Amino acid sequence: MRRLAGLRAARCRSAQSPILSKGRSFMTDKIRDAFTENVADPARKAGEALRDAGGKMAESSSAIGIKMLDQAEANAREAFAAMRAAAGAKDLSEVMKIQGDFLREQSQRSVSQAREMGEVILQFGRDAVGAVRGEK
Repeated sequence: MRRLAGLRAARCRSAQSPILSKGRSFMTDKIRDAFTENVADPARKAGEALRDAGGKMAESSSAIGIKMLDQAEANAREAFAAMRAAAGAKDLSEVMKIQGDFLREQSQRSVSQAREMGEVILQFGRDAVGAVRGEK
């Protein structure tokens, strides 16, 4: 009797095998599609966004460095111009006036340069965050 039950079970399994195989294949495809849609594609998109953000950060940091060099060059140029003027002054009161004018202009230039750098850095942050979010 056990033998008969075993043979019937084996026959049932062999008869159902193509059906089970087809069902397993269907489930495997569903799992693969769900994995691709919910894990692989978002991971790929996130990687692309990070790569784009890295490129924007490199561009922005280069622009910031160049801007800082331009400002330092302008400051040095103005300082040397003031020193030349002071060297050609006829008396101490003229030297004091030249220095006072230079300090006032340098103060205004520093405020302007700080504002300019703040705007550049703020834009740099916006670009970096936008790239990570996938915004172009």
